[in-house]
Amino acid sequence: MANNSDFIREELEHFGKIYTDLTYGISEVSPFLDENELLKRKYYSKISILKTYIEKLNTASSTSSKKKFFNFLSSDNSYRDVENYKNQNKDAFLQFESCSKCACLNCVRDCEFKGCLGCRPDSYIKKCDKEKINIRTHNNFTLDLTNNNTGKASKYKVLATLEDKELDKLYIILENIMDTSDKFILYYYPSISSDEFGEITNADEFDFIVNTFEQSDY
Repeated sequence: MANNSDFIREELEHFGKIYTDLTYGISEVSPFLDENELLKRKYYSKISILKTYIEKLNTASSTSSKKKFFNFLSSDNSYRDVENYKNQNKDAFLQFESCSKCACLNCVRDCEFKGCLGCRPDSYIKKCDKEKINIRTHNNFTLDLTNNNTGKASKYKVLATLEDKELDKLYIILENIMDTSDKFILYYYPSISSDEFGEITNADEFDFIVNTFEQSDY
């Protein structure tokens, strides 16, 4: 039972902090945003999932702390209940992790960026100047692309996507998984059917994106 107890304790510490951060964020922004705006924030509509998980963890922790032999089975059942619940809601838990780190969490501005609507699973806004541009980081986001010059196909990791509100443009920064010196910065046109990309020909625009990315502590 030691492993089960350790798991429950670590989950309580980790997700307890995330739950505190998210509920604090909700309390901070709720007075300034109407319900429709709040519902656009992915964590807001799913926070009850995390609340239930914390309750299940507390129940499992209480059960596992009992020393009587006959509590062994119920303690194990509590652990399995916790584990099953998390597995059933794994996408939500990835989102909670991301939302707790998002620059938008406590923001009450009337946002003109894409905000949560622009987030893929397991992504979040790392930095936003609230006026012109933001930087979105992604976990486990890769693309299989073919180099137009060489005809060679490679897998690229998405280092970041950037949104320029003034120009109404999206940019994507890619790095070859097998060759980190092979990087691209392109226009990004995501769609349901397939993503498309375009070359940035304006030197000043390109340099601005490079500088913004380099200053974001990636």
